[in-house]
Amino acid sequence: MTEFFGWSNKNKMIYLQSDRLIIRSFRETDLEAFSAYRSDPDGAKYQSWELPYTMDQAFLFLADINRFKPGTPGEWYQLAVERKDQPGIIGDVAFQIYRDDPLQAEIGFTFARSFQNQGYATEAVKSLLNFLFTQMKLHRVVAICDVENHASIRLLERVGLRREGHFIENVWFKGFWSSEYLYAILKSEWK
Repeated sequence: MTEFFGWSNKNKMIYLQSDRLIIRSFRETDLEAFSAYRSDPDGAKYQSWELPYTMDQAFLFLADINRFKPGTPGEWYQLAVERKDQPGIIGDVAFQIYRDDPLQAEIGFTFARSFQNQGYATEAVKSLLNFLFTQMKLHRVVAICDVENHASIRLLERVGLRREGHFIENVWFKGFWSSEYLYAILKSEWK
């Protein structure tokens, strides 16, 4: 996988490239597509937001992530994902460096349904992990997913994260007690 990193903490910008993708800081022009895939019931099923995800919410999201420099401990930072051969975002990846341990982070991802099962999410998550380990110099990255979210489970295992925990009915989520898996990978395990 070819990688190119561009990162300006001063300017609050991240720009990554992989073979097929550009992973970059969000722009206002991304918000219509962002609102659309966040409003898809299948895409939102295991995510924290409620439906519909309006344009007003999308604008508030952009304002919120622009308040902080990428990598500010305790704050989520999301990156838009687009294909190199066609403009327009197809999903996003996110990371949050832990406030109490700045050498560890949690990641997340969401992709529009029409761009799932094509390897884009796998490629984007690999690029994000590579950035976090090589540029941000993190020691450990984790991901948490619902035990019923089989697509995310497969993706996390495919990119090399190992299941470290199984939390049974640990979170009240969208009207039900849900169970979650904790996945993790160390910098020393990253290839």
